[in-house]
Amino acid sequence: QVQLVESGGGLVQPGGSLRLSCAASRSAENVNRMAWYRQAPGKQRDLVAAISPGGKPNYADSVKGRFTISRDNAKNTIYLQMNRLKSEDTAVYYCNAKIGTLVQYDYWGQGTQVTVSS
Repeated sequence: QVQLVESGGGLVQPGGSLRLSCAASRSAENVNRMAWYRQAPGKQRDLVAAISPGGKPNYADSVKGRFTISRDNAKNTIYLQMNRLKSEDTAVYYCNAKIGTLVQYDYWGQGTQVTVSS
């Protein structure tokens, strides 16, 4: 059973920075796209950033220029460096991984809370 374990959330002031990590369990193979999503109270879960196995990133418009997603394939780990945080970035952040060959399955982490507040 593949598990995704997130870490790095917390409380930060506006303008501050946080770094999230998400590690897939060692047993995971054929890990394809990995991504971060977020969900604020009363809102749907939205894509924040994604990264291909080759390292190509894409970002939601709302975080371009402020967030950077990166990946360490040897560790099956992705990171999300979040700079110049705003109150509207407050949400639970979820890690997602698509794993498989001919058929890809979605796996989710348990979520980590990010709160941006003074």
